[in-house]
Amino acid sequence: MNIQHTYSIVAISEDQSQFGVAVQSHWFGVGAVCPWILSGVGVIATQSMVEISYGPKGLALMEEGLTAQKTLDILINEDNGRDLRQVAIIDASGNKATHTGSRCVAEAGHQMGKNYSVQANMMLKNTVWPAMAHAFESTSGSLAKQLFAALKAAQAERGDIRGQQSAAMLIAENISDDTPWDHLITNLRVDDHPNPLQELERLLNTEDAYRLMNEGDDLIARGEAEQAQEKYRRAAKNAPGIEELPFWEAVTLADIGKVEQALPIFKRVFEKNPDWAILVQRLPQSGLLTDDPLIMDKIMSVLKER
Repeated sequence: MNIQHTYSIVAISEDQSQFGVAVQSHWFGVGAVCPWILSGVGVIATQSMVEISYGPKGLALMEEGLTAQKTLDILINEDNGRDLRQVAIIDASGNKATHTGSRCVAEAGHQMGKNYSVQANMMLKNTVWPAMAHAFESTSGSLAKQLFAALKAAQAERGDIRGQQSAAMLIAENISDDTPWDHLITNLRVDDHPNPLQELERLLNTEDAYRLMNEGDDLIARGEAEQAQEKYRRAAKNAPGIEELPFWEAVTLADIGKVEQALPIFKRVFEKNPDWAILVQRLPQSGLLTDDPLIMDKIMSVLKER
């Protein structure tokens, strides 16, 4: 039996270009059983006395063209344990469907609004899901920010009566093609942590930092160095403790001939961990850095300045 008593949110962005699900529970690894997503198809949260098959079966039904409500009706009607289940679904068209079984442990309930459904069971108070709904509606910015705001609002109402342990977030582009793995934007899990929401927020910031780095590299490739530098700076600010981000910024700059800009960055990285200096010397052989001895000599010269 999977006892995933929890609070969660499923939502689709205002322009319907993305949909996602976020969840927190006092149970190990909630991300392994509760949230399900498939780009261009839909998103599902299955919880309480979890019937895990609601996830893959529900996505398969929606992939065949069934709406969220028709999908939920089939899942519930075929399940003798329906009174113990809590499930929420949004399909690619933004249709919503939610079920809270009569035997879900109190406090339990759900609330649907434009573009979202919030649901919770075994909560300390029945104010949890209304607070989640308000937070989602009143938060601007990315879908990830809206989903996380809903989780924070739930915990501000003291959330799960048992406390906290795990959390997860999935976000996908609402694009239907033969490569759904290319459209999974966020896939984060915190399986066991004393403060899973705090850890999930850290991971979201780190994920955003790497995304900014990739955007910076794309700008460099187009010759837009100043715009790229701004992306790199924002990335470093989001994840200041990760040496790899400035390392690859420096590599990119050196590779396009901006060696002098790269040298102080290499120096800071090498001071934190000299092994990066070993790695950079291996890159030309793999085609990841211009094979120019003069450039490499300049990069290595910063080691002598320590």
